Amino acid sequence: MIDRTSPADVMSLASGMQVGAVLVLQRDPGDVESLLAQRVPSVPRLRRRLVATPFGGGRPIWVDDAGFDITGHVHRVVCPAPGDEAALLDIASSLVIRPLPHSAPLWSATIVTGLAEDRAALVVVFHHVLSDGIGGLAVLANLVDGSPAIEAEPFPAPAPSRHDLVKDAWAARLTSPAHFSLAGFRWPSRGARCSLNQPIGPRRRQTIARTSVSRLRTAAHRCGGTVNDALLSSVTGALGTVLAERGEHVDDLVVSVPVSTRRSTTAAHLGNSTGVMPVALPTGGDTWSRLTRIAATTRSHKKTATPVTPVFRLLQGLGIADWFMNHQHMVNTVVTNVHGPDRPVRLGGVPVVGLIPLSATTGNVTVAFAALSYAGTFTVTVVADPDRTPDLAAITEALQAELDLLG
Repeated sequence: MIDRTSPADVMSLASGMQVGAVLVLQRDPGDVESLLAQRVPSVPRLRRRLVATPFGGGRPIWVDDAGFDITGHVHRVVCPAPGDEAALLDIASSLVIRPLPHSAPLWSATIVTGLAEDRAALVVVFHHVLSDGIGGLAVLANLVDGSPAIEAEPFPAPAPSRHDLVKDAWAARLTSPAHFSLAGFRWPSRGARCSLNQPIGPRRRQTIARTSVSRLRTAAHRCGGTVNDALLSSVTGALGTVLAERGEHVDDLVVSVPVSTRRSTTAAHLGNSTGVMPVALPTGGDTWSRLTRIAATTRSHKKTATPVTPVFRLLQGLGIADWFMNHQHMVNTVVTNVHGPDRPVRLGGVPVVGLIPLSATTGNVTVAFAALSYAGTFTVTVVADPDRTPDLAAITEALQAELDLLG
């Protein structure tokens, strides 16, 4: 079977976005290269590279990399003093924005030693075309201890012939809708005109806010909402506070919330299976009333909203997607949330004591948020262009304050 990219994958490829996670380890696990060499074969995509097809052959395909060498993907660095979380995040930020070479499988794993309390970390980075957030967790589940034994496929498999590619592409065209319609489509709302939208540069910085999953869930249920509603309320409240400090008073912000269309949560079915759902949410009011309003809004939105992915496909087809993303005023920020392992896991026998999501921001969105739950802790990473967001610390402090009010 031909492992072909989806339309959403092609959009991710064009964006160049990379994502990942930091596994904070109780100590250095030792020979990670050998460990990953044993486990990577259980995830076929980790040994496949992306290649273009000849004319008429359809979208790019994944083929086994006959020259795959684990040493080209696993690296080691020593964290500079003082080896605290901020120093670790600086390393992780530099890794997630460093473009992965397209001549090889699109992932990397970096062991970071020299951390405080003799801890270590594993920073795993994927190109978004390889996997979205849920798929990325499925990959990690296959790399940590206790993953089910999966018989590796014969490697390397021969690449499909041009005849097979053209035949497969035509079969896909015949069984897929001939077009998508934008009739009746309306963008939910224009984003607020504010300093959250500016052209961004190449640098990124990541900071962390945390709370308890159980306390956040209890607070959300009290207001008729979900954990994701509580996250959205905390984000918009924090941004409203910081915008006011900047002298900007904004009543509502449009938040881009990914919507998963994934039918499988295993590492055998990766790729990008998310759509984009923009929703206008309030920034003001007290914490509890805002959460109640947001819970009602998202409930209604889930029933009536249409993902805007086809719009971006159209823009990409016209060759203006990059221009649009750099000049748009439809979305003010992006918030993602992935449910991670409920119980602690180990890597090479070493406890994973923390799991930090790594995200990116593109276009003219100066700050974005990625949340990940792990073993009862809810971690939110704030990623921003530090040159456009010099008050990143204030945003993080305001977010932590909002989470604490709910906890």
